Amino acid sequence: MTLHRLVGEEWELLGEGLTDSDGRVAGLAPDGLSAGVHRLEFDTGAYFASSGQTGFYPEVDVTFEIADPDEHYHVPLLLSPFAFSTYRGS
Repeated sequence: MTLHRLVGEEWELLGEGLTDSDGRVAGLAPDGLSAGVHRLEFDTGAYFASSGQTGFYPEVDVTFEIADPDEHYHVPLLLSPFAFSTYRGS
C-alpha cells in the first residue's frame, strides 16, 4: 500500500507499507497528514496472488480529502475477489 498527497497537479509519495495480521499498516504517515487531497493505493493483485486467489481488481485506489488534520482518519478497505468497499472509520 502507498499513501500520496496531491501537490499542485502531482502526487507526492508520503509512505508505503504492508498490512499486518490485523490488516492494518502502522506508521504509514508518521508525521501525520496535512489538509488536502490524499490517495491510498492498494496492491490487491499481490494480496490475492499471495493467498492463491484470483481477483478481479488488481489495484484499488481510494482518494479522499483531509479537512481537519487534527482529527483521526481511518480508511478501511473491505475486499473480496470480485468486490470492494471503503468508508471513513473511527
